[in-house]
Amino acid sequence: MTSNKNNSVIANPWKTLRQFTDARIGLGRSGVSVPTQELLEFQLAHARARDAVHLPLNFDALTNELAKTSEQFSILSSASPIKVHSQAIDRMTYLQRPDLGRKLDEESRLALQGKEETLKPYDLALVVADGLSATAIEKNANEFIQELAVLLSSTNEPWQLAPIVLVEQGRVAIADEIGALLNARATLIMIGERPGLSSPDSLGLYLTWAPEPGLKDDRRNCISNVRKAGLSHRDAAQKTLYLLTEAKRLNVSGVAIKDRSDNTDSIIEKSEGSFLLFSKQ
Repeated sequence: MTSNKNNSVIANPWKTLRQFTDARIGLGRSGVSVPTQELLEFQLAHARARDAVHLPLNFDALTNELAKTSEQFSILSSASPIKVHSQAIDRMTYLQRPDLGRKLDEESRLALQGKEETLKPYDLALVVADGLSATAIEKNANEFIQELAVLLSSTNEPWQLAPIVLVEQGRVAIADEIGALLNARATLIMIGERPGLSSPDSLGLYLTWAPEPGLKDDRRNCISNVRKAGLSHRDAAQKTLYLLTEAKRLNVSGVAIKDRSDNTDSIIEKSEGSFLLFSKQ
């Protein structure tokens, strides 16, 4: 397909498919090169992805948002979010030493051990970690928690939630140690995923039943690409509720649970209050 005489860019017929995907397809060409506009957009996306990795998370603003959400939903803990830190002392250490991001520093561990609230058992501990994208947390964490709170409030059996824990320089596995210290039956960590060139704001969710330090990845269930341009907050909350319920029923998490939440239009039974539309196995 050729261009008109006022445009040196030769269009690509696949360009019409871009309405269905954020992937860089059908870019066209100018001579033997990528069109200037497409090149500039690629460079901008790359810069946004790098920024997402290196920009610090505004924990003060996040704490204020979550405090307001906790006031709005009674199922959430009324205690203020607890701020902790991994053993990665700064961002460069965090990027170079993933192992240190999986463990709490001594001060944080002692702070969680000293909480009076940890004396009683909880059903679920919510953990929010900056991970590899502060942008993902800022755009998605609070909205997802709101959607999850709505669904948890609708269940027949109440869930007892621990105070929300915020982690600086945290990796996924750090939630295992946090859950054990908080005496929680399950942990759900919300973490910024590694940014893609079209998704610098993607949130990842990792659920673990019976958390304890040293668990392998096969003990976790993952829900990925939670963002407005990906999996919506409500859909992610519904999948999370399904996995939480199955984990509680089977007393396991990870590969032992089969995610069948997509087999039905909704996992919430509005008429009777039960959110599982299919029978237990």
